[in-house]
Amino acid sequence: MSSQQTAAVSESVQTRRAVGNILKGSAGNLVEWYDLYVYTVFAAYFQAHFFNSKDELQAGLEAMAVFSTSFLMRPIGAWFFGRYADRKGRKAALTLSVTLMSAGSFAIAVLPTQDVIGLWAMILLVLIRVIQGFSVGGEYGTSATYMSEAATSKRRGFFSSFQYVTLVGGQMLALLVLVILQNAMPKGDLTEWGWRIPFAIGGVAALVVLWLRRSMEETVSAEQIQAAKAPAAGGAQPGTMKLLFTQYWKPLLICIGVTLGGTVAFYTYTNFILKFMNDTSGIAKTDTSVINFWALFIFMLLQPVYGIISDKVGRKPLLLWFGITGVLFTWPLLSTLAGTKDPFTAFLLMMGGLLIVGGYTSINALVKAELFPASIRALGVGLGYAIANSLFGGTVPLIGAAFQKAEREDLFFTYVTVAIAVSLLVYIFALKNKKATHLDREQGHAWVQAPKDGDKEKDPLGV
Repeated sequence: MSSQQTAAVSESVQTRRAVGNILKGSAGNLVEWYDLYVYTVFAAYFQAHFFNSKDELQAGLEAMAVFSTSFLMRPIGAWFFGRYADRKGRKAALTLSVTLMSAGSFAIAVLPTQDVIGLWAMILLVLIRVIQGFSVGGEYGTSATYMSEAATSKRRGFFSSFQYVTLVGGQMLALLVLVILQNAMPKGDLTEWGWRIPFAIGGVAALVVLWLRRSMEETVSAEQIQAAKAPAAGGAQPGTMKLLFTQYWKPLLICIGVTLGGTVAFYTYTNFILKFMNDTSGIAKTDTSVINFWALFIFMLLQPVYGIISDKVGRKPLLLWFGITGVLFTWPLLSTLAGTKDPFTAFLLMMGGLLIVGGYTSINALVKAELFPASIRALGVGLGYAIANSLFGGTVPLIGAAFQKAEREDLFFTYVTVAIAVSLLVYIFALKNKKATHLDREQGHAWVQAPKDGDKEKDPLGV
């Protein structure tokens, strides 16, 4: 067999292994985000059982406040699971996170309402959502790290894009369950007890994923795990805050900046927009469910397309696409949506926003993973994402609902635009295109040949 044939066989084997590991890793991501999003998708049906039922807008505001509260645990979850993943392995961390999410979904499915246990119903709901926020805080950074490390070097953009394929897929599945139940059950039954069904489904699905993840391959080296167990001797150990803040504080700040505008735009166009169409545009709930489902379905399919493009042209051009078009078109898209009652027009406007956001969602996890070495990657990616997500992304539904109640939606449009503009500055000045990264040196170079012995490698941040 010639060297070229041997290389082709080796590449084929690597690709098959990558596909298997990505599927197992992304299946858990799908279920975790389904469990997270099913709360907001069904909030309109269960909010009266836990919050102020006399005022629908107030009940909705309180329900979104609980959704945002769960994001407060994201940084803590990112710290715990990031440290755990860098010291114990990605597989162990991903298995633990999906276990916690499953338990939370089952708990909500059987949770008594305020008519039964009074104020304790809301308190317990908040507690469960906090635990799920803790779990998801660990899922993002660890899965982003795992999928980036498991991908083949020349197709990192394509393989890593499946994190958001499954993330969006989780929300899409939640919407699909909503559409099915809306058509299969009377509204009264769905409001009375049918809203419990999707949470039970999420709990069962998480148990299936728990079984699948047992056969995932580990991407952390035995040396790194051993180094984490050894007593600290001068230098900081893998997966520690000391290592992150003393040696990798700059990429951590860049990670936060990369995330800020993207997470605000993502939650605006995939999460809050459902309530926006209902309360501001005045479109019927049954129509908005269908609109959201098909828009998210197309958006999900586009993620690998963006990923493939990034494997050809680099990551930075896609981020610039998101940043520039996001700044220019956020106001026109959202203000037009606020004034339309036509479902098809609303679909086109939502789709326009998602085409913009796709430049961020498809490759953002990979961009962050490339900022850090393996010894601190899960913690750095997870914590950077969680900080930005907790402060900005997770508060989008609450901020949007507050502006709705004050009848100042225009200020919300401005907020989203400014957030995207901040990240655009980071994309322009803090990132370089097609430069050697930590992942290149560890897993193989995507853009350039491996440097010769004695050659000095460039800063992977390109700055």
